[in-house]
Amino acid sequence: MSDIAPRPTIRLQPSRHKRVQHGHPWVYSNEIHMDNTAKAIPPGSVVRVVTHDGAPLGAATFNPHTLICTRMLARDPEAQVDRGFLAERLRRALDLRERLYGRPFYRLVHAEADGLPALVVDRFGDTVVVQANSAGMDRLTPALLEALDEVLSPAAVVLRNDSPARGLEGLGGEVRVAKGALDGPIRLEENGSIFFADPGAGQKTGWFYDQRDNRAAIAALARGARVIDFYSYNGGFAVQCAKGGAASVVAVDRSEAALANGARAAEANGVAGLCEFRRADAFEELERLAAAGERFGVVIADPPAFVKSKKDLHAGTRAYRKMTRLAASITAPGGFLLVASCSHNVDVPLFAEQVSRGLGDARRSGRILRTGGAAPDHPVHPYLPETAYLKAQVLQLD
Repeated sequence: MSDIAPRPTIRLQPSRHKRVQHGHPWVYSNEIHMDNTAKAIPPGSVVRVVTHDGAPLGAATFNPHTLICTRMLARDPEAQVDRGFLAERLRRALDLRERLYGRPFYRLVHAEADGLPALVVDRFGDTVVVQANSAGMDRLTPALLEALDEVLSPAAVVLRNDSPARGLEGLGGEVRVAKGALDGPIRLEENGSIFFADPGAGQKTGWFYDQRDNRAAIAALARGARVIDFYSYNGGFAVQCAKGGAASVVAVDRSEAALANGARAAEANGVAGLCEFRRADAFEELERLAAAGERFGVVIADPPAFVKSKKDLHAGTRAYRKMTRLAASITAPGGFLLVASCSHNVDVPLFAEQVSRGLGDARRSGRILRTGGAAPDHPVHPYLPETAYLKAQVLQLD
């Protein structure tokens, strides 16, 4: 599939072209001439983007109904956006990941930073999971599937098109196997450990590769320690800490399916005897353990996003502060605490402030050993620093 029909033109308002001209991948709806012709362009169409006086800026996908209405694809306004174009972008992304990692388990495409706006592709060996989060990428999906076959020839392709972002684009949600078959959780590898993820029914694409480096960092501190991992999901932190030499590990999550995947990973890595998988609400369990005077040498708190939109900012930041207070209260003197946030609306300074306030509330002090973000298979576009959504601090507490 490609854009064979004559390509519509989107004209920017006077003096609104400089950001895009310098390399920013987005144009907002209030920056273009949104006349009746523009409004009539079908969502997801590939368009030519020009300045107010007609100078070319590039090719983009367009949706007249969204705030981020234009997502740039190429500097050439006549670039043919088809299977070949997508395959070239996939090959470039693949080359980077193969330089970063020796095994085929990683985020293959991270949206704008890989030149494919609003597209996520995670690779699990010969299975790939695709999430198209804009009308443009949704419309290009048939060509994308052909390009994936050309570049990777995967045995299975899963479309996890159920993200909230699709609703903002006027798209419905669906989860389906576009190629091959998927029969429950699949095996993956990370930091030399074996795990199991469910791309069809798990959260997001089934696994969070973004925490790869943060998992390795805290696992290196776990030797001989009692470890507890809140929001454990499929056991990524917990199992790696057990393999790192922890004396014992408790993994806490509300999902029975996720805990089952974690227990299976513990068994596969030979650490089942060290691990307990406990179904509980994280805050309730934190409160209970704090009241009981329990102490752990390593405490991990990696929650889902508490701030999913700007309206959640006040309540969400208070939740990070409370989480830190409770987690610090069960961290043994000299022990280590990892706290994380994947809320893109909470920037690094604001998250650091909530962590420090939570420590103060717990009357604990210490030192920050590491401030981390997402692993390098989640690159950040240089003009979109706000998309560096993941924040993690590793602290030693007195």
